[in-house]
Amino acid sequence: MARKRRGEGQTALVTGASAGIGVDLAECFARDGYNLVLAARSEAALKEVAERLSLKYAIAATPIALDLTEHGAGRKLADAIAAKGLSVDVLVNNAGYGIAGGFDGSSEADQLGMIDLNVRALVELTHIYWPAMLKNNRGGVLNVASTAAFQPGPLMAVYYASKAFVLSFSEALWKEAEGSAVHVSCLCPGPTSSKFRERAGTGRTRLSRMGTPMPSMTVARMGYRAFQNNRRVLVTGMRNRLIAGLARFLPRKTLLATVYNIQSPAAPEA
Repeated sequence: MARKRRGEGQTALVTGASAGIGVDLAECFARDGYNLVLAARSEAALKEVAERLSLKYAIAATPIALDLTEHGAGRKLADAIAAKGLSVDVLVNNAGYGIAGGFDGSSEADQLGMIDLNVRALVELTHIYWPAMLKNNRGGVLNVASTAAFQPGPLMAVYYASKAFVLSFSEALWKEAEGSAVHVSCLCPGPTSSKFRERAGTGRTRLSRMGTPMPSMTVARMGYRAFQNNRRVLVTGMRNRLIAGLARFLPRKTLLATVYNIQSPAAPEA
């Protein structure tokens, strides 16, 4: 008799599952036998991911295309999932974006959209599925934050603030679920090879010249293991853990100046 995989009989909902860390997290869950619901804006990309993972890992993968920045989209997604006769055991809140640059002169829609996606949609979906997780005493929430969560971020002010919220919210829920079989983990990657860098424009900052970005699958595997072990917070990579830890001890003015410096545009390469 084949050994039962850890996630058989459970379903993981992964947001932002059309590219990067989201796709790789979905694959980590699929490899362990979880069925998937994949959500993102790009219908074609979602279908490709769903077909590939379902064939490779013999699981059911359901793509649902929608824009989670729209108010009420979390409820709309949950209703669509329920209409297909599916339930959600694990929620992976991966969808999010950032934009490099000063707050002055930025697009109001882009800044508010970051809050809507990185914070509001994450809270909305968690609020929908959290009660059933506690009642069933299984599953849980894996939130994707960032090393940006550990300090204010001049030149990416709203993004850094949104990820600080995600970290704080995740740790609080971890405590609320303590003593149950419901897991809560917050994944905090540093620079990662993904489409996030292209959209955010962080590839043009001084930070981008400080070492090689971590592959997204490496980040995803670390995040998946952290979730299964109910690890409250995971910062990926020794260098990133060191930097995140130092933020607590630096004088605030020094910390702000340091972040401002590394988020500033890099000089053109010769």
